[in-house]
Amino acid sequence: MKVKVISVLEDNYMYLVIEENTKEAVVVDASVPKRLLEIVRKEGVTLKAILTTHHHWDHARGNEELAKVYPELQVYGADERIGALTHKVTHNEELKFGDINVRCLFTPCHTSGHMCYFMWEENSPDAPALFSGDTLFIGGCGKFFEGTAEQMYKNLTEILGALPKDTKVFCGHEYTVRNLKFALKVEPENESVKKKLAWAKLRDDEDLPTVPSTLQEEFHYNPFLRVSEESVQQFTGKAAPVDVLRALRTEKDNFKKPKERLTPQAMLAFEWGLFGPFMGKK
Repeated sequence: MKVKVISVLEDNYMYLVIEENTKEAVVVDASVPKRLLEIVRKEGVTLKAILTTHHHWDHARGNEELAKVYPELQVYGADERIGALTHKVTHNEELKFGDINVRCLFTPCHTSGHMCYFMWEENSPDAPALFSGDTLFIGGCGKFFEGTAEQMYKNLTEILGALPKDTKVFCGHEYTVRNLKFALKVEPENESVKKKLAWAKLRDDEDLPTVPSTLQEEFHYNPFLRVSEESVQQFTGKAAPVDVLRALRTEKDNFKKPKERLTPQAMLAFEWGLFGPFMGKK
């Protein structure tokens, strides 16, 4: 299994997951179809399915166009608002694409129909992969647009947090630097936050992605996964984990975003609706 990391729009990621034996592939969150088709042709793979995390345009807007290009294309998701949807999936439903296994993990809150996708291969030494959309970010979590703190707490602790600790986390946006700046405000003495932030800034300076992280790493510096830690509780003034999470989200929503310096190349990329053609692989 090979994961191509594709940076698009202002700060989105879409992912092409390739089954190397059959050269068949699935895409997670097909937001920019033209860019995706270029990579599909370059890789010499056959696109079999789209796995959509949620219906927001910056994650699902390419579905209809791709369905026209590939009439047999299967489009999976948990929300009827997802364009070109062919298969509505449910929590813990499992899919299979060649040797790639997919478990669908329902994580409502950012949207009421948000689905994450956990992928692994049998008898493979490689770590499994989680495509977490806008539920779990590196150093952060998604906004509660259509849900509650109780839902997000369950998502982060009982569902995603219970996955194997070596799971690689591929999230929906490049928010790492701003997330970790907030994490440093929450826990100014946390050395894991300091180290990860310094690393993320270097990646950002070189226009390189910060994905993937691992779930184990997230528990060291992501405040939204650290709601039972005394330092995080002291910052929020709350004790119950759900209350801590709710308070953190409110603080993060009001946290001033750092100013970003744009290069002329970046400005041109915004003009064309693309940001960063970088591709990487697992």
